[in-house]
Amino acid sequence: MIEVRPSQQMQSLGVVQQGTPILNRQAEPFDLPAEGASAQAVIDELFAAIDRIGRVHSFAKGMGLAAPQIGIPRAAAIILPPTPGAEPIILLNPKVTAASDETNEQYEGCLSFFDVRGMVPRPLRMDVTSTGLDGTVTTGAYEFGLARLIAHEIDHLNGLLYTDRMHPDTRPIPVEEYRGTGSAWNY
Repeated sequence: MIEVRPSQQMQSLGVVQQGTPILNRQAEPFDLPAEGASAQAVIDELFAAIDRIGRVHSFAKGMGLAAPQIGIPRAAAIILPPTPGAEPIILLNPKVTAASDETNEQYEGCLSFFDVRGMVPRPLRMDVTSTGLDGTVTTGAYEFGLARLIAHEIDHLNGLLYTDRMHPDTRPIPVEEYRGTGSAWNY
């Protein structure tokens, strides 16, 4: 029997894998509201991909997906908070405008290289601006696990992977060694 690795499974669901140049490029922002229809089409594609992924893997810590991860070089991401019933967070042209000096280091995974997990320091709190389809800019304040999820997706839009944030002497571990699958963030 041939074993299908987690990264192969994600690739079969349309998730671009590490080593593909789009993951290391800055995503192009939307001109909103002029490109509202284009932005909505990207949001729809992200939700469709999230639906496909959610059918084969559950995410106790929440989940995020950035447009470059499905081959679209635009500044859009969706975050599904870990709280049951919470509304998805749609980010268009997001920018971190403030981040706490207080950080926390926890394991992260990435759909674009799902075979490993890595310890990543992230701010415990941050403020993020995002643009609505109508061009309105709003600011959201996020903390703990939600701040981590959002920072991870904004990094994707800036051409960064979580491995770029890891301490230089730290390496990702194989998913088989990771013991946090199915559990919530611990703060």
